[in-house]
Amino acid sequence: MEICDLHCVVIGAGIGGLAAGALLARRGVQVVVLEAQHYPGGCAATFSSGDYRFDAGATVGCGFHSGGPLDRLGRELGIDWPVRSEPLAWQYRHRDLRLDLFSSRGNIIARFPRSKPFWYEQARLARTLWRLSADALPWPVSGARDVVALAGRALGALPDSARLLPFARRTAQEWLASHGLDADAEFVRFIDAQLLISAQTTSREANALNTAIALDLPVAGTWSVEGGIGTVARRLADSIERDGGAVLYGKKVTRLDTINREALGVETADGDALAADAIIANLTPDSLALLDDFRPAGEAGVESASGWSAFMLYLGLDATLFERAGADHLQIVASAGELGECRSLFVSASPAGDAGRAPEGQRAVTVSTHTRPERWFEALRQGRAAYEALKREYADRALALLCEQLPEARGAIRSLTAATPHSWERWTGRRHGLVGGYPQTSLFGVRGPATKYRNLFVAGDSIFPGQSLPGVVTGARRTAELLLRRCSKK
Repeated sequence: MEICDLHCVVIGAGIGGLAAGALLARRGVQVVVLEAQHYPGGCAATFSSGDYRFDAGATVGCGFHSGGPLDRLGRELGIDWPVRSEPLAWQYRHRDLRLDLFSSRGNIIARFPRSKPFWYEQARLARTLWRLSADALPWPVSGARDVVALAGRALGALPDSARLLPFARRTAQEWLASHGLDADAEFVRFIDAQLLISAQTTSREANALNTAIALDLPVAGTWSVEGGIGTVARRLADSIERDGGAVLYGKKVTRLDTINREALGVETADGDALAADAIIANLTPDSLALLDDFRPAGEAGVESASGWSAFMLYLGLDATLFERAGADHLQIVASAGELGECRSLFVSASPAGDAGRAPEGQRAVTVSTHTRPERWFEALRQGRAAYEALKREYADRALALLCEQLPEARGAIRSLTAATPHSWERWTGRRHGLVGGYPQTSLFGVRGPATKYRNLFVAGDSIFPGQSLPGVVTGARRTAELLLRRCSKK
């Protein structure tokens, strides 16, 4: 362990803040994490409700493959992740079409034979992207040092890195068109469904390189996490404490104290004030703006205008329902209409062998659909009755789509709880309940960890490379690197 005479406060015990904090604590930084809730994880938490333990948002473990971001993080921190490889990532269902997403593309190519060259190209691009992002990828660049580092990586990955350049400004739709696949409505709908859950947008706007890595997640492998996805956050919190740091719960940060270009410390709702040499905010930029007159350089306000939230159902369901389905994770897409807003669902059941998650013979099931937050907060302004009516409407629509594919589902429900963008705002502190990160439409103009304050940094899914466990952990490594570079010079 290196000895580093720095004191760092981390706002929020989401995966991004915890990963950055754990990396810093391992380097000898004195780390204190302040979390408003009484458990860690944020959008990747596991919470108790009655006899069930539900994954709050993130439900699929990714990035644990050999050399992957979670594998590398675990080895560096001495964490033995309690994970089990899943042969089937998830099952895609659209009308009568069922596609099992394995580490091989064979069944997808069998259904869409003309897509074979596309998948070959995707695999080649993804391999290069995984290789380039093995360490904290110096993007967006922050000074000459990053330019040199980025050039060195690109040169080291030649000739493969040169093949990335034509795709840097392409959309996924343009990429599909180059293979003559843009007119295949069924294939495009399949691709759009994958991109919505992994890139927060569809092929019309998704960047081609973001698409290549997003489509590779099932191939790289998925893992079930013992005790739920929140176990990842708990192991990271334990790592911080083993290395001399602290994770304090029920500590909501209400104010950021600054002077000129320096962040001095934070204040909490219970009256505490903590000074710091450096601060990491595991918050969306809009949420951080509530603590201070703050706007990051670049895309101020973009997140509010184009971000997604989620409508969730947390169900206690009979286990036999998923035994008949043949998969613990289902992606269900309606026959027509824009995706999201109850026309596409991602359904995840707790593993059969994870007995602590649900009563015997049942599963704890998380069902999510993308939704824009504006309608929910408008209903709330109209009054509680309008808000509850909207919640019932969405629950009925989500259950109707679920029952299209699993007709016995309604009769198998033993418990039901719904959550909305308002719930997400309350639980995570994310303004407007925005979840899932930014729409990955461009590699240019994305946010990095740096802010207008020399010693204040951002972590989480709002910075490059965005959402998912591997994305957030990769971004956290970059945050820790920039903090040490800047603050060690003080």
